[in-house]
Amino acid sequence: MRITLDPSSDPSPQPKRSPLTLTPTDELEWVPLPKHPLFSTSCAATTSPASSRNLLAWDGASRLYFWDYHANTLHRLSLRLGDPDPTSVLASSPSKVLQTDVELSFDVERISINRNGTAMLLFGFYRLSVMYLYGRASKKDVNLICRTIAVGPETYSSGSNDIRVLQAIWHPYSDTHLGILSSDSVFRLFNLAVDPLLPEQEYYLQPVEPGRSRNASSVCPVDFSFGGDHLWDRFSVFILFSDGAIFVLCPVVPFGSHFKCESLLEIYNDAHTFGLKSANSLAASNSKLAISWLEATFPELLNQETEGDNHSLLRANAYAIFDASLVLQGPLRRVGQGRNEDSFGRSVECEGRAVSFLYNLVSKDSILVTSWSGGQLQIDALADEVQPLWTVGSPPRLRVDSCDQILGLAMICEATAVDCHDRLDHNAWLGNPPPLLRLAIVDLALPRRAESAYSISLFSDTLMPERIYSLHDGGIDSIVLHFLPFTSQSNGKDDTMRTPSVHPVLNTCQSGCTSEPSLSGFLSLSDSFGYSWIVAVTLSQECVVLEMKTWNLLLPISIDAEKPSIQAEGESKERDKPTIISKELLGGPKEVLVPQAAPSLRSVAADSIEGRSTLHQYFKLFHETYVEYAHKVYLELKHHAPQLKKIINDQQSRLGDAQQKLIKVEEKESMLQKRIERVTQMHNSLEERLQRLRNLPCAHKKPLSRAERQFKSELDHFREVELDALHSSVDALNERLRRHMQASTNASRQQQRIAGKKVGAGEDQMSMLKSSLEKLTLVNTENSKKVKLVESTLKNKEKSSREPSLPLL
Repeated sequence: MRITLDPSSDPSPQPKRSPLTLTPTDELEWVPLPKHPLFSTSCAATTSPASSRNLLAWDGASRLYFWDYHANTLHRLSLRLGDPDPTSVLASSPSKVLQTDVELSFDVERISINRNGTAMLLFGFYRLSVMYLYGRASKKDVNLICRTIAVGPETYSSGSNDIRVLQAIWHPYSDTHLGILSSDSVFRLFNLAVDPLLPEQEYYLQPVEPGRSRNASSVCPVDFSFGGDHLWDRFSVFILFSDGAIFVLCPVVPFGSHFKCESLLEIYNDAHTFGLKSANSLAASNSKLAISWLEATFPELLNQETEGDNHSLLRANAYAIFDASLVLQGPLRRVGQGRNEDSFGRSVECEGRAVSFLYNLVSKDSILVTSWSGGQLQIDALADEVQPLWTVGSPPRLRVDSCDQILGLAMICEATAVDCHDRLDHNAWLGNPPPLLRLAIVDLALPRRAESAYSISLFSDTLMPERIYSLHDGGIDSIVLHFLPFTSQSNGKDDTMRTPSVHPVLNTCQSGCTSEPSLSGFLSLSDSFGYSWIVAVTLSQECVVLEMKTWNLLLPISIDAEKPSIQAEGESKERDKPTIISKELLGGPKEVLVPQAAPSLRSVAADSIEGRSTLHQYFKLFHETYVEYAHKVYLELKHHAPQLKKIINDQQSRLGDAQQKLIKVEEKESMLQKRIERVTQMHNSLEERLQRLRNLPCAHKKPLSRAERQFKSELDHFREVELDALHSSVDALNERLRRHMQASTNASRQQQRIAGKKVGAGEDQMSMLKSSLEKLTLVNTENSKKVKLVESTLKNKEKSSREPSLPLL
C-alpha cells in the first residue's frame, strides 16, 4: 500500500533543496534507496530471526545505517531526501562498510544510534556492545575497523544466560549514557565515557511487597521508556510490567547531562508556588525534598533566581539524598475505571500479556501506548503531571572517590500503597501517582493463533508525533490520534473525543497466515519540508520505501450543512448519467395553442380568401412547431448515432460473454450435480455419526459452572502469562544465587590467603623479635657491667673523700 501526497493540496512551489552530505559526490553514484545494490541482492535468511529485530538506524540528518547479520558488518549510506523529486529518496552507492575491532560473540537483534550520531548500540538478548563510528579507527582493505566495547560484561555476559536484557535505550539528554532494563528487575544507567563496566546508577525495582503478590507477572518487567521534554517528565523513567501495570521512577538524571535552564526554572518555581507554600504538611515536605534536590543537582538555579544570569544549559551534578530512596510510583490507574477493569485499569478487551511500551510527547500531552500479545494497543494519556517522590529513612548505597565525589549509586525502589479511588482533589505534591485518561483501545485484527503470541514493536513518527507505527508479524499499521485532551483544550478546539484512525501501511501476511516475522528492519524518515517516509527491510534483504501523507491529515472533513447528503448524492448520480437525448426532446413538442376563431369564420368556405388566410396561418403555426421539432430530433439522433452504436455493440459483446458463461455453466451443471449428491451423502453420514456419538454415555456432560469457567480462565492466564514470568523469575534468582555463592567463595578464599599471609608474617616477625631481643640482652648486660664499674668507682671516690687527711710531719 502506497500513500502519496496530493500535489494540488499545496499550491506553494517547492524549492529545490541541497542535501547535506559529507561524502564526496564525485566518487559516488546516487540511486533510489530500494534499488541500492545493498538491498537488491536477495539472500535467504539462514536463521529464524526474532520478531522484535530491527537492523536499521538513522542519525536524523543524512546517514542511514544497516547491520548485515550475515557478514556482521555495518553499512553506512548517505541519503538525499526529496532531491530531485520532492518525494524521492536517493542513497549513495557504494556504501561505506564499518567493522568491529573485536569479534562479536552474540547475534545482533537491534541497533540504535546515540543523539549526536557518534556511537552505535549493538543489542543482543544477553550481551551489549557499543561501536564508535568516528575517532580512532583503522582501515582493513576497504572496511573501516571501529573501536567496540562491551557494556556491563560482568552483569550481562556471565555465560549462564540467566539474566536477559529486555530493553536498552540511549538517554535523550546525554550522548554517553545508556539505560538498560534486565530480567532481574533492575534498571541500570551506564556512563560509557567514564566506565562501561560498572553502572553509574542502579535501581532495584520492587513493585509489590514481598509475599503480597499473587501473580508472577506483576514482578516481571517488560519494557521501559524515558520521558520527554515536559516538566518532570524529562527526569522520569516509565516502566511496564508483564501484567500491564505502568510504574514511574522520578527523578533520574544522568551525571553530567545538560538541560535547558528555562525548563528547570519552570519546575523550580512550580515547586515553590504549589508545594512549599501549601497548607498540607505532606505536600510541603515532598516539595521541600524536590527543591533541595534541584538546588544540589543544579546549583546555578540559585544564581538564576538572585542575580538573573542567563545560562541556556545547566549541567547536572552527581547528587543523591543520603537518607532517602526513590519511590516506584504506581501502578498508574485509569480515571473512572469500571468493573470491567482490574486493579490497575487493564481493559477486558486486551488479551494475553503486555509486550512493549511507548512514551510519546505530543505538544502538552504525555501519551502512553501499551501493546498486548493478543494484538491490541492500549492508548492512555497522563491526566496529571508527574512529580518526584522519595521514601525517607531508606538510604541508598553510594560509591565515592577519595574526594567524596559520588561515582555511582544503588537503591531499592519500593512501591507505596495507593488509594484505589481516582485522584481528583487537585492537590499537588501529595505523593499520589498521576492517573491515566483512556483514549482508545485499538484492535489490530490479527489472525488468532494458539501456538504463540504476537510481539508488537511501537515507533513514533519523526515528523508528526500524533502518528504511531505498530510493527508486527503481519506487517505495519499506522495509528493517528485525533483527540489530545490538553492540546485540544489549549488550542480551543472541540473537546469531543474522536477515535483514532487505523490504516494498514504494509501487509506481509500471505493468505492470512502470520506464522513468522517477515521484516528485519524499520525506521521513519522526514525532512524539514514536511515530507515523511517509512523504510522497511525484509528477511531477503529487500528494501521498501513508502511515502506517508502528512498534509491535512489531522483536519476534520468539512461538510456543507446547507445541502443535505441525500440531495448531494442524487445530484452526483444525475451528473454521472451520460446524456444521450436532451430532456426537451424527450418531453415532446410543445403544445400548439390554436387561436380561437370568430363565429363568422365558421360559415366561411375553405376556398374563399378568408378561409385560405386562416388555413395558411394554422399551417404555418403547425409547421413551426412539429417540423422544427422533427428536425431537432433528426439532428439529435444523427449526432448520437455513433454513441448509440457503441452502446449497442458493448451490450452485444456483454450479451455474447453472458451466453458463453451460460454455456460453461450448463457444461459444469452435471459435475455440480454429482458434487451436490456427494455432499448430501457426506452430510447424511456425518449426521448419522453425530447421532451415534450423542448416544454415547460420555457425551452427556453438563456445561461448566461459573466457578469452573473462572478457574479455567485463571488456568489459561497462568499458562499464557504467569508461566513465562515464573520461568524468568526463577532464572534471575538462580543467577543471583550463583553470583552470591561465587562472591562468598571468592571472599572466603581471599580471607584464607590473608590469614596465611598473616601467619607467615607473624613467624618472620617472631624471629626478628627474638634476634632483636638477644641483641638487646647483650647490650643490657654490657650496660649493666659498665654501670657496676661506674658505681664502684663512685663509691671508691666517696670513701676517699670521707677519710681525713693526716698532717705532715
